[in-house]
Amino acid sequence: MSKIENRIKELTDHTFGTWARQKAWSLPKMIVDAQGVYMYDDQGKSYLDFTSQLMCSNLGHKNKAVIEAIIKQAEKMPYIAPGFVTETSIQAVKALQTVMPKGLSKFFFSSSGAAANEAALKFIRQSMAPAYKIVSRYHSYHGATVGAMSFTGDPRRWPSEQARCTVQGVRFAPDCYCYRCPFDKTYPECNIQCAQYLDYMFKEEGNVAAFIVEPVVGTNGRIVPPPEYFPLVRKICNENNILLFADEVMSGWYRTGPCFAMDAWDIQPDIMTTAKGATAAYTPLGITAVSNKVAEFFDEEMFCHGQTYAYHALASAAVPAAVSEYKKLMDSGLPQKVSKYLEQELYKLSDKHECIGDVRGVGHFWGLEIVKNRKTKEPFNTKPDKITGASLMTAKIAGEAMANGVFLNPWIDTLVIAPPLIITEQEVDKAISVLDKALEIGDKEVESTSVAASRTSDFTKK
Repeated sequence: MSKIENRIKELTDHTFGTWARQKAWSLPKMIVDAQGVYMYDDQGKSYLDFTSQLMCSNLGHKNKAVIEAIIKQAEKMPYIAPGFVTETSIQAVKALQTVMPKGLSKFFFSSSGAAANEAALKFIRQSMAPAYKIVSRYHSYHGATVGAMSFTGDPRRWPSEQARCTVQGVRFAPDCYCYRCPFDKTYPECNIQCAQYLDYMFKEEGNVAAFIVEPVVGTNGRIVPPPEYFPLVRKICNENNILLFADEVMSGWYRTGPCFAMDAWDIQPDIMTTAKGATAAYTPLGITAVSNKVAEFFDEEMFCHGQTYAYHALASAAVPAAVSEYKKLMDSGLPQKVSKYLEQELYKLSDKHECIGDVRGVGHFWGLEIVKNRKTKEPFNTKPDKITGASLMTAKIAGEAMANGVFLNPWIDTLVIAPPLIITEQEVDKAISVLDKALEIGDKEVESTSVAASRTSDFTKK
């Protein structure tokens, strides 16, 4: 082993790698620097970051304004207990008020998206008692903590359930997954059955307090709903006195075009959580935002929640700087221009590679669903493969791309395409060129058909 490999092994021998069998995490790559849309390993090799790390580094790496804000606060006062008010938290709230959906009037600051969802769970169950059930969807991810994992639909929930590390009272509804419609229908003749079914489900379940959604599904597919979906969901929630809870941890911060994905449908949730891009991922921060309807309940009732790192000064300091940088970037028109170009280039890949079954997404948030057979939509891998440790075709493709200088996240059956908002068309070209070659791995194992790839994002355009 080299000196670097020995140093890495010293770490992995005494720490746990996330979401992995530990033998598979024996020699992870060492990253020593990152700048713009690139990261660099200990050998000096560059990798174009085509998924913004974990869909969080929306402003890219080393944004000077955000870094300077953190440094300034660190020099002044890096920490004070959350029972005190600081100028940095005041400024963070003011900045949030300029971008948050109208009606979300009060915030709680925690340390991650999962922590933000845990706070939301308490807001919901206290304010909506005796109703207590949370309805989620199968294609969802909401965090690794007990409550957040309980209303996560993806297979990582299964081991948590086996360990009894989940809360009770969570139910799962069908997804608005047009490529694989759970009702075997086709849009628009489907009458948006995935939303219509919720009314039946809420009434039959009883005691439903909230419906949690990722407005555009993140890890589990970048699934974009039809334009009628959220107006109908909002109506059904109102009629059943159920809170609409939007998890915008991934879809927020201009990832899908507007600041928050719900803005695209002009829908106001009752509760919204966000994190990741709120600080450009430079400091850990989770935000739980609630409407007056929820907030007023706690005027006379105890909000029984808190954390040592709530309203952390360093985390809060990054928010105003990040908000300012996002506004400048969006005013430049670069993200809007490049998102259209990215969409165009991904569609070109689907015309060329038979292993791409579906292209879907919006803004800088896209997914390529990889299939063995386009006609039957047979996948290479299914949910149990993630838990059993089976070899994933998406991982093979992503591994080949990484070997050639492009980092992207694979999931069970989809490749995540979510570059930083600062990416240029030339940098998109570089990433697409590498991905083009890597997709040949999947093409070699498909069952050839003459069917074209689906483009389920097309119908979302108004």
